[in-house]
Amino acid sequence: MLLARYPLCLSKSTSTHPLPASTLAVLVAPSVPPQHEGYWGNVNTLGPRACYDEGKRCAETLFMNYYDQNNVRIKIARIFNTYGPKMNSNDGRVVSNFIVQALKGDDITIFGDGSHTRSFQYIDDLLDGLIKLMDTPDSFLGPVNLGNPAEITIGTLAGMIIKMTGSKSKIVHLPLPQDDPKQRKPDISLAKRELDWSPKVDTETGLEKTIRYFRSVLKK
Repeated sequence: MLLARYPLCLSKSTSTHPLPASTLAVLVAPSVPPQHEGYWGNVNTLGPRACYDEGKRCAETLFMNYYDQNNVRIKIARIFNTYGPKMNSNDGRVVSNFIVQALKGDDITIFGDGSHTRSFQYIDDLLDGLIKLMDTPDSFLGPVNLGNPAEITIGTLAGMIIKMTGSKSKIVHLPLPQDDPKQRKPDISLAKRELDWSPKVDTETGLEKTIRYFRSVLKK
């Protein structure tokens, strides 16, 4: 997991609340843009993504049950797509996939026509949001969205990475997997209000740092 690879940890926080690293996957294929914490989701419990999605949903439910029944202090963070240095080059995430493919000169594989969107936040912003969440009063449980509301199409992301790496890679389109969300954009109004948090690193700056990291990795 990306967070586990960073020396900065949440122990700086004065809070000792358990925190599940949840995700927008609890909503599966949301039909309401942007996605806010009060939306309950558009769920397919039998689809190919169900194991992952239901696992995240179950985790949130268990945490709330422990809070209700045992008075366990908790915080719930819903983390949107996050990227940055120290990602695994073969972890299957779209940013790392595109960068590694571009640096190697391989075809860049896009599932679907590239018009579906995602919102990408740089790792430093996520860590800042998590620390601020852990330092909120016990009365604030979450869930709270931590993500970048700057929406970008997957096709645009691929084009940016090709340009920034100077790659001659070609884009190849593959079928879009079943239940893959067409749009992901967090509503971070709650995070702004309760955490005084919003992402600061723009996409281009974050990609430059991430590309620099993967260049060094591939040279080795």
